[in-house]
Amino acid sequence: MLKGKTVGLRGRHEDDIPILRAELYDDVVYSSRSESRPWRPITPGAKDPRLVVDDTDQGHVTFSVVELAGGTLVGSATLWGIDNHHRSAHIGLGLLPSCRGKGYGTDVVAVLCHYGFVVRGLQRLQIETLADNAAMLRSAERNGFVREGVLRSSAWVLGEFMDEVLLGLLVHDWTPRYGRVDHSR
Repeated sequence: MLKGKTVGLRGRHEDDIPILRAELYDDVVYSSRSESRPWRPITPGAKDPRLVVDDTDQGHVTFSVVELAGGTLVGSATLWGIDNHHRSAHIGLGLLPSCRGKGYGTDVVAVLCHYGFVVRGLQRLQIETLADNAAMLRSAERNGFVREGVLRSSAWVLGEFMDEVLLGLLVHDWTPRYGRVDHSR
């Protein structure tokens, strides 16, 4: 497990899936705002590719996010679009509704940066988020991400086009939030 100040990032457990499905992916508004595809219902018991981890996919690493004090599941985090040639990747995360507004997002981004830069040896991390997603923008900027541009009307969300903000962080501009991230199990 990778540990930050308040959260840990660990592998996905089978019993995480029903919670993440019910709290995040079955929520039409949340899912529509966070996915690049339109929301669609998933049959109960189906292997939802957003939740079930494919350990053979080297370009996508999925974590379950847990509270360090007690191990409670608080969300999901990913490093996706990993490009080993250009040494870059994208960051994504989703927190359960009851876990938002507690600073977990900033901690998750910090731990994902450590994973991307230290463990994977990447040069660049990138975040794309809706322009009105103040929590993600704040979490990214607190970790040193810089706004690099706005993709005007690039996301179709529940009947309207919305702007997306593109943020980037290079390894040489990164300042770790913690001296050392704990890699223990």
